[in-house]
Amino acid sequence: MWETERVFQIAAEMKRYNMEMLVISETHWTQIEQQRIASGDPLLCSGHEEENAQHIQGDALMLYKQVQNALIGWGSHGPRIIKVSFKTKKDGISMNVIQCYAPNYDYNEDAKNQFCDTLQSIVEKCPTKNLTILMGDLNAKIGMDNTGY
Repeated sequence: MWETERVFQIAAEMKRYNMEMLVISETHWTQIEQQRIASGDPLLCSGHEEENAQHIQGDALMLYKQVQNALIGWGSHGPRIIKVSFKTKKDGISMNVIQCYAPNYDYNEDAKNQFCDTLQSIVEKCPTKNLTILMGDLNAKIGMDNTGY
């Protein structure tokens, strides 16, 4: 998705389906940034911190007007996890959306453990009174015969 024309295509589909928020895995963006797409709506990107990083991994959220007004803040937790917080209609309660893209089964164990530890830490820091939504591509495999797709 790191190609500019893909962003425009995705934004057009969001409008077509009347979506207020879209969460995207494997964006292949290299930066951690908040951009504005052509419509003026924000695109929150969680990529790599290193300069000249490969176009791999990455998560993003695209937001439209009503959702923007409720945005409290957001943070990147590496190229695989992004957390966004929103106000709700209930005073004192916010909604946390955690989007993640887990390492594949055949990835090295240290990277998988680091991902799980980071994700666990983020979830534990969310107050229990708030609504927390965990979503994304967790690359789960089930059963004894879990080769291939």
